Amino acid sequence: MAQRSFKADESFLEKLAIGAIGTKKVLENLTQQGHRPVELERGSTSYKIWKSIKIKRVRVPDILCVNSGIRVESRAKSKLVISMSHSSADETRGWDFGLRDEDYVALVVCEKNGDAPIDWVADNNVQYIKVSDLREALNAGKVIQEKPKGAQEGFETRLTWPCSVASSDGKVIEISNRLKFKRLSDNRTISLALSKKGIELTPCVSEGQTIKRFQIVASVSPISHTIPKRKIELESYYRELLRSASISDRYGAAKAYSFLDHQFDNTPLIDRIKDDAEHIYVKLEAASALARRGVPFGYEFIKSILSSDYLEHRLEAVIILGELPSEKSAKLLIQILTDDAQHEEIRGGAAWALGELNLKSSIPSLVSAFNEVSLPIRIEAARSLKRMCFSHADTVLDCFRDASERERPGVAWALGKYGDWDLKSLIERIDQNDLDMRQWGAYVIGVSDPNRIINYIEQLKINDPQLYFAVTVLWKITSSWIYNLREY
Repeated sequence: MAQRSFKADESFLEKLAIGAIGTKKVLENLTQQGHRPVELERGSTSYKIWKSIKIKRVRVPDILCVNSGIRVESRAKSKLVISMSHSSADETRGWDFGLRDEDYVALVVCEKNGDAPIDWVADNNVQYIKVSDLREALNAGKVIQEKPKGAQEGFETRLTWPCSVASSDGKVIEISNRLKFKRLSDNRTISLALSKKGIELTPCVSEGQTIKRFQIVASVSPISHTIPKRKIELESYYRELLRSASISDRYGAAKAYSFLDHQFDNTPLIDRIKDDAEHIYVKLEAASALARRGVPFGYEFIKSILSSDYLEHRLEAVIILGELPSEKSAKLLIQILTDDAQHEEIRGGAAWALGELNLKSSIPSLVSAFNEVSLPIRIEAARSLKRMCFSHADTVLDCFRDASERERPGVAWALGKYGDWDLKSLIERIDQNDLDMRQWGAYVIGVSDPNRIINYIEQLKINDPQLYFAVTVLWKITSSWIYNLREY
């Protein structure tokens, strides 16, 4: 049972990773086009898993182009198809719930590039389809509807908009009843169908055109490689959306206020927060925008949610604090981290959020968290400390020297995973009379890349033969083919 659970966790993590990596590629592509894209659906660029507290967020597209108000739903696939899950029984699980006609769906292919579940890389070929065009094809009967996937997937239907995709770079040489292109790698002619299951496809390319691998060359909906720019008066546009009947519109508008470059009228945001009928996550986004501008009411509201009766609301408030880079945010998070009355995943979330803030002042609190009985809290503190090594390596090295025996394993793990510390600085901090420190010092060096410090390790052999021996034993083990070998 434990092994099946592990595989299920890995599979879920892999799906999250593909989605996050694809969304990051779309953000990059939109930025290159001159847009100002931001993450709209919180978590769409991350594969952080909260195991015991499930947050049911407002369903919105992944990305908002702040400069135009256009939103983009990112769809990353290991095999390029235009498909969406859909429920006709639950409106909120419909394929286009919360999408406007002027929004877009972005398609990007991700390929495996390592053994870990998160080892995926996104192809540079990002393609876009307007939501209105997808709806038009569906209404015209040009979409394939597959049977429900089963109880585990909520009995959802799979909708597929048929298309033909180029498997490699090439040049289109003929478009007739089929589309033919010359593959650049070997000049071989590749022929693609212009119909799928009796549904006619419209070519998206022309004869003589150069095409890229994974390019959609024929489809039931028009394909583009850019989305249009449009000018809007930002504050008035988002102020109006705050009054929309659509929760996804109000949520997106509240989020957008955080990214306005100029001072704005706080009243519409305060009104949203004070409206008893407003959704809590719209209120939190409005409070976040106010807090970014230094408006006390924003932080006051977020702080009030940290003691909410609902754990998912508390966790969302913690995550938002991790997005507000200030000592005030860190102080609130440290209070949560050290509060024994809080749920352990809320406290673990606070440790994670401190890593997102990356403030030097919070490092001692993360180290102190290694004294906690709760393993999830210690794990999140260690992961955050590792991320903070990139900016504060010397401070973390000092913590390694000053840590208690209960704290040092977490600090050592963070330094070992970071791996880019200065060997001389590390050794200088190791007390030769402290066996625990010497043992964990051997671990930090032993799990690092030998090639990075090989030129300095011989000096260690002269100065401290015992430490040298321990390090080289670890190197031998971790570089062997039997390391991490499983029985099944």
